[in-house]
Amino acid sequence: MKVLIILAHPEPQSMNSALFNTAVETLRAAGHTVKTSNLYAMRFNPVSDSANFIQRENPAFFKQQLEELHATATQGFAPDIDSEQQKVEWCDLMIWQFPLWWFSLPGILKGWVDRVFAMGRFYGKDKLYEQGVFAGKKALLSLTTGGDAGAYEKGGFNGDMYNMLKPVHRGIFGFTGFTVLDPHVVYGPARLAPAEQEAALTQWSRRLQSIFEETPLKVGTY
Repeated sequence: MKVLIILAHPEPQSMNSALFNTAVETLRAAGHTVKTSNLYAMRFNPVSDSANFIQRENPAFFKQQLEELHATATQGFAPDIDSEQQKVEWCDLMIWQFPLWWFSLPGILKGWVDRVFAMGRFYGKDKLYEQGVFAGKKALLSLTTGGDAGAYEKGGFNGDMYNMLKPVHRGIFGFTGFTVLDPHVVYGPARLAPAEQEAALTQWSRRLQSIFEETPLKVGTY
């Protein structure tokens, strides 16, 4: 199978980078083909503007969705955006690896979505949700938190993790047709002893070995 892994963390020695490297190694060892986008290492520009396009349909007034429709029809996306779009279109499974910042995605990853998930090419008109462009593909969030697991339960200090991730699960993945897998969360890695960190990486590797057999989350639960 074909897997795309997006990493959004600036530190190569972080737990996120370790989870990213573990995923690449495990999936390739299992015979899958893996492509990656290490956004910080790529110095990916998260600012979505007219630089997304080779040429503008309307140079006088910028409306991004209309320019995306035009670029879809004319192959007019900037090379850095088109290459990322091709990766998403290529994969059977997409994994995002990131730290939970302010109960959401890091800005560089949200900016990647803003630029890459273009109207006309990735969604639009009747190509939404179950009839979306990416119907049949799977998506998975792998993330770390600052707090422990109890803080992200219903009634916990920070609130329910699934509710926190709903804008991504439903508003990005589900909206464009992806089937959503249960998120993989390593809680409070900075507080873990080295042996516990290694155990977390082993657990992630074991899950990935059978990831394509997993039952997805049901629509309405995310």
